[in-house]
Amino acid sequence: MRAARLVICQEGGYEGPSSITDPTSLTLEVEALEQDEKFAPEPKRRRRPRILRAVFIALFLFLAAPYLLILLYRLDFVRPVSTLMLADLVTLQGYDRRWVDFEDISPNLVRAVMMSEDGQYCNHGGVDWAQLQSVIDDAMAGEATRGASTIPMQTAKNLFLWNGRSFIRKGLELPLALVLDAAWPKQRTMEIYLNIAEWGPGIYGIEAAAQHHFKTSAAKLSRQQAALLAVSLPNPIDRVASKPGPGLKRLAGVVERRARASGDYITCLYG
Repeated sequence: MRAARLVICQEGGYEGPSSITDPTSLTLEVEALEQDEKFAPEPKRRRRPRILRAVFIALFLFLAAPYLLILLYRLDFVRPVSTLMLADLVTLQGYDRRWVDFEDISPNLVRAVMMSEDGQYCNHGGVDWAQLQSVIDDAMAGEATRGASTIPMQTAKNLFLWNGRSFIRKGLELPLALVLDAAWPKQRTMEIYLNIAEWGPGIYGIEAAAQHHFKTSAAKLSRQQAALLAVSLPNPIDRVASKPGPGLKRLAGVVERRARASGDYITCLYG
């Protein structure tokens, strides 16, 4: 049997057999190539799938994390914070938020907020589809649109998303609101919403708002004070509950009258 003759391969940098016709020579050459591949730099085209895989994993975690947090926030002892509160922390502005349980919030405030923000709160499953469809129809007809966000939708936005109108945000908000409403009792949703809502620069939650605007506690808010706080929610920077203009006073009066007659609408909260 003819012995394999080894030569120096200048390009590969290893000793290999001079003929591939010999099975022994072929085996030696394959082993040498495999050894070289272990130390050769990885081509860019092989790194791209890893980068894409990492991007997809990060995107999946970004989209899945809110749903996992919804399950965590179902626990009564958890006191979640909003994205705006986190932004204030990151920018070193700080904020004032004093958590208060649902039972320690004045029913005047709860009724006023519900009748101002989401009158069908007890009847829908997180999204008021009839109201949303009406807004879409108005937009398609070129008419001025109004808000159709329910309290679960606003809670989902405040907890997990960002301010500003966009189809992307709304597309993320809708399923979050549906899951949130299914996972939490109505009282828990209202409790969290009233503890993360913004009532002025750096003022979050109804206890901090009551103290800041009216020097009282959330439990002792009067009907008028509650109505003023409720109507300031859509724009708490420009609408100052403790310094209302004529327009804000008129709007608060309407909400106060509705809150007085809200008995049949709040059975899911005060059954």
